[in-house]
Amino acid sequence: MNRHADDKAKKTFGSAEAAAPDFDQFAQNMSRLVEEYGKVTAAYLKPIERGVAKTGQADEASDMVKTLGRVAERWVNDPAKIIEAQASLVGDFMSLWTASLKRAGGEEVAPVAEPDKRDNRFKDPDWTNHPTFDFIKQAYLIGSRWAETMVEKADDLDPHTRNKARFYIKQIAGALSPTNFLATNPELLRETLQQNGENLVRGMKMFAEDVESGGGELKIRQSDAGAFEVGVNIATTPGKVIFRDEIMELIQYAPATPQVLKRPLLIVPPWINKFYVLDLNAEKSFIRWCVEQGLTVFCISWVNPDARHAAKDFESYMREGIFAALDVIEQATGEKKVAAIGYCVGGTLLGVTLAYMAAIGDKRIDSATFFTTQVDFSQAGELSVFVDEEQIRSVEEQMARTGYLDGSRMSGAFNMLRPNDLIWSYAINNYLKGKTPTAFDLLYWNSDSTRMPAANHSFYLRNCYLDNKLSKGEMVMGGKALDLKKVKIPVYNLATREDHIAPAPSVFIGSQCFGGPVEHVVSGSGHIAGVVNPPSKVKYQYWTGGPTKGTYEAWLENAQEHPGSWWPHWFAWLEAQAPKKVAAREPGGGKLEPLADAPGTYVKAKA
Repeated sequence: MNRHADDKAKKTFGSAEAAAPDFDQFAQNMSRLVEEYGKVTAAYLKPIERGVAKTGQADEASDMVKTLGRVAERWVNDPAKIIEAQASLVGDFMSLWTASLKRAGGEEVAPVAEPDKRDNRFKDPDWTNHPTFDFIKQAYLIGSRWAETMVEKADDLDPHTRNKARFYIKQIAGALSPTNFLATNPELLRETLQQNGENLVRGMKMFAEDVESGGGELKIRQSDAGAFEVGVNIATTPGKVIFRDEIMELIQYAPATPQVLKRPLLIVPPWINKFYVLDLNAEKSFIRWCVEQGLTVFCISWVNPDARHAAKDFESYMREGIFAALDVIEQATGEKKVAAIGYCVGGTLLGVTLAYMAAIGDKRIDSATFFTTQVDFSQAGELSVFVDEEQIRSVEEQMARTGYLDGSRMSGAFNMLRPNDLIWSYAINNYLKGKTPTAFDLLYWNSDSTRMPAANHSFYLRNCYLDNKLSKGEMVMGGKALDLKKVKIPVYNLATREDHIAPAPSVFIGSQCFGGPVEHVVSGSGHIAGVVNPPSKVKYQYWTGGPTKGTYEAWLENAQEHPGSWWPHWFAWLEAQAPKKVAAREPGGGKLEPLADAPGTYVKAKA
């Protein structure tokens, strides 16, 4: 960039500065800011004073220090490598300083470090046009990338520790980004001057509200919570709760066609989140679409557990969840056999249940569909950084005090997998720009977290993530050794290509675990958008490629790509197995008295 362009850039940023703020108003707003900060402190101290403060952060911080300490030890053991690494960092900063001096002298200079094209943090033109902020941006990128390199090049580091170190470095780098601070973010400086600091007052007010909402911890709002109400403008597919026990309500949806497929459909959603991700609104609802295709749809809505449910384990969820639902479906429809869908951990439970049913000769589930489900955890992805003996023991100690894992823990873990998108972008928008997030149904659902019973969560972490017992044939349920190879029913196994929770290679390995025919399908996008992908919106594609032999990469390379949603492909697969139709069925079938309108009562309980 030449000197004229640089002068122009300075004037562009300076134009906001030239419009001097109203200093009286600015001073008043700073006084209000202090008052709002006092409310933040009060909200933080309230649970401590009442003796109900949440615990766990100290354990997490300790694990981070230990993990990064192990990385440092590897470098300390080789002084020559330390000198080489330091020289590399100093050299990059010298290159940046030299480039900045040349730019100040009017020369056109290529940047030393550029953000990834998918990194939206530095989109504001002043991050490039203004020399000071361009220098800050590049210095940050050099430093954060150097830290990542230190993890990658540390010798003799076991894979799990290296993955944890990568994760923690990503969290630290995300937190220290200059975009997160008023003094180093040109966009925030402009807005603050233009608004006389009013944006900071609004932001601090929301900050206090979010600490209050989080029970002394910050619970960042990602959507306008007041814009949605479950059962009113979200989760609105008509139906009735026809059964309720301690851990679930069973919803049967009202028919939308005069005839329906004879074989009913049971959906087993995850209990880590609420079921209505499959029923967000009329346009995106997978449940509503299934009903419109002529399916009799039943869906489990899990309880939001508390201390009373501490002893409910995986077997409880199988017996009081899936088995109870099968009994009720037979009562309501007269059908002994169903098709079943399991989503995420609900799919893992379904896989466990199918293996148990195979062991005892129970044939009530005639086909199974899995959405982004892992039954083999050897390549479990980024969530595995939270799983080792030390961390599980810490979680179990927390759960022993309450009987459950607080919903904020899992919600926070998922957000930390994408900190720049799901944490810091909202922190900037809400607390520094003072803007209320827009109304977005998916993010409202994402924030509507649930708790996990202690026994259930401990079993899941140890048997699946830590020891991978299901795919090894080592898991025992109800006194039976489970073997997925004995599951001979047809399986439709959906992976999503960009999934960071159930990675596509992991789901591919899972397809190889079953003993019957498997239709393996890969959808575009990620864990949620790749599933919630209605045919009316041609956003993503999907791939089919026959048997799951060899590696995932080789399978995908040879797979056939199809435009649009996988939903019709799945329905054709399902319908071909049992095409017989009967007259439409009303919820309860005249034999079970409805207990409530869909979406029921359990789904409305807050964590």
